[in-house]
Amino acid sequence: MTQHEDTPVAAAATHPGRRIFLRGAIAGTAAAAGLIATGAGAGSAVAAPGGFPDYRHLKPLLTPSRLKYNPTGEIIFPCIRGVYDKLANPLGRYYLYYAPHDAPGGICLAYGDSLEGPFTEYPANPLVSNDWRPHYKVSHVSSPHVLWNEDVKELWLYFHGENHTTRLARSKDGITFTYDRTVLTKDMLPAGTSETSYARVFRHDLPARGARYVMLFMINNQSDHRDIAWGWSKDGRDWTFAQQPLIRHSDVGVNNLSGPHLLTRGGSTFVAYHTGKENGGNILISEVGNDFSRRDHLGVLYDSGSAAPENGRAASPSFGTDRGVPYLVYEAGDRLGGSIAVARG
Repeated sequence: MTQHEDTPVAAAATHPGRRIFLRGAIAGTAAAAGLIATGAGAGSAVAAPGGFPDYRHLKPLLTPSRLKYNPTGEIIFPCIRGVYDKLANPLGRYYLYYAPHDAPGGICLAYGDSLEGPFTEYPANPLVSNDWRPHYKVSHVSSPHVLWNEDVKELWLYFHGENHTTRLARSKDGITFTYDRTVLTKDMLPAGTSETSYARVFRHDLPARGARYVMLFMINNQSDHRDIAWGWSKDGRDWTFAQQPLIRHSDVGVNNLSGPHLLTRGGSTFVAYHTGKENGGNILISEVGNDFSRRDHLGVLYDSGSAAPENGRAASPSFGTDRGVPYLVYEAGDRLGGSIAVARG
């Protein structure tokens, strides 16, 4: 499984008519570039923007009511990692990290041998709690993103708590973590910033900036409209942050953006992210280029279905491959009222 997916375009979109409508409204750039397939009739094949697979919902993987650790009845922000080729004796081929959001939260793990499931809840969840003294004591911890750091052969966990602080912990086995440091706070961004959370970190070279890692995260301020922000680092620990958003909500005509994920394909770099349910509840994608200088907003990468379990919302995408097949693991359903689901490309 890779973080930056590069797999062939697969089947037709699940909701071709709706996808074409939304792309037409949001992604004039993509249409002008010829990236959108034509045909609005029922059953028409529609290529995903940027040449990515057309993901189709398969099923839920984790439902809060079926979990032993379930303090709040909700879970968010999946992060899927292949560990079969990285750890000596993993519990399964894949580790799926997730968390409740509301207090007390808690960073959790499930494991399985296929990205289609089933996944087994780790019996001693949470791996990381909201009280880890002397390092911190907060109302909640959530939004786990785990990076395989090849340089040190460790799994690095980035997580938030409170909503304005992102921290780093490190592990040799993906289960037992050692606290490292705070890597992001609202005070590192312009005055008036109120939230800096839902961070994901990726290995990505930016030679002009002397960087080997990129962080994407959600930022909010007094306007109460959430954007996608970013930063860069040479080692994944000490960071520099752009003082202006990478993708603004107004750039794509919605109220809020969140859950960013970095993807590479065809020699270029893209950011996938989700909108609020009031603006379609879909996963969109923008091309930023390998040096992050582009801003081509390509439209809908994954069109949420109106039926359960999605109920008009797909969010917080995490991408991977299983034996060459592309998958999307994501939040399905209303925020703080859904499940972790999987779609196949």
